[in-house]
Amino acid sequence: MLSTSSTSSTAHGVEGQPDCWTRAAEMAVRHRALLPQRGERVAVVGSGASFSMAQAYAARREADGHGETDAFSASAFLYGREYDRIVALTRTGTAPAMLRLLGKVHDNVPSVAITASPDAPGIADHTLRLDFADEPRAAVATRFPTTALALLRAHLGENLDDATDDAYEAIEETLPSVLLGASRFTFLGSGWTYGIAEAAAQLMRDNAGTWAQAYQELEYRPRPAAEQQVTWVFGDVPDRLTEAVRESGGTLIASARDPLAELVRVQRLAMAALGRAAA
Repeated sequence: MLSTSSTSSTAHGVEGQPDCWTRAAEMAVRHRALLPQRGERVAVVGSGASFSMAQAYAARREADGHGETDAFSASAFLYGREYDRIVALTRTGTAPAMLRLLGKVHDNVPSVAITASPDAPGIADHTLRLDFADEPRAAVATRFPTTALALLRAHLGENLDDATDDAYEAIEETLPSVLLGASRFTFLGSGWTYGIAEAAAQLMRDNAGTWAQAYQELEYRPRPAAEQQVTWVFGDVPDRLTEAVRESGGTLIASARDPLAELVRVQRLAMAALGRAAA
């Protein structure tokens, strides 16, 4: 269980995310040459929440026509594949699995590490330090994973103004009682938002002590549910899903916000659970 000070640090990190995303977008412009170029075959690696962001970026980059992109957890990288560039998402820059991976590919594949630590060793050919998104090691990882994805989305040419506006709204909004009282969560996404759904499920499992899972939206079939069952969708909600969740007896949560901003609302929900546990 996190201490009260760690919970406070995490809450501060959640609230600071919109500003971090804006700064990351500016960095993407300054360092565009270090990041994947159109047409390159790219591998993106990470662990935990960073792996979920790697999944989201890989799906987004490939869908937007920038080139083949694979996502791996750092410990499951396939060394037999050929890539033009490796992007490593690592909050501390010291994870053993990441150090081994980048050590093995050194001199063979160009690499760039994206880290939050100002003191992280130079483990890749190039390092982008998002030190403004750094978080205490004891805190829940919130600010760095979303900021890393914001940087990569900006590099794809996305304007993140709407996403940051949506994030401010998600931070200020009162969490509804149906979420605060829920005990089971299913997060759904499709395409790039499936990575967001995976990150949300991990947040709730690891930090809120609740049952949580993630599905590709097209693969999900609701079962009869208790009132405390929430199905949370990142992205568009097809009519068939709305009807299926209603018939199952559960609660459907969806929003027109940018999915990355909607993830901030999940972070706040996890922090609320941590706050209750620490009280």
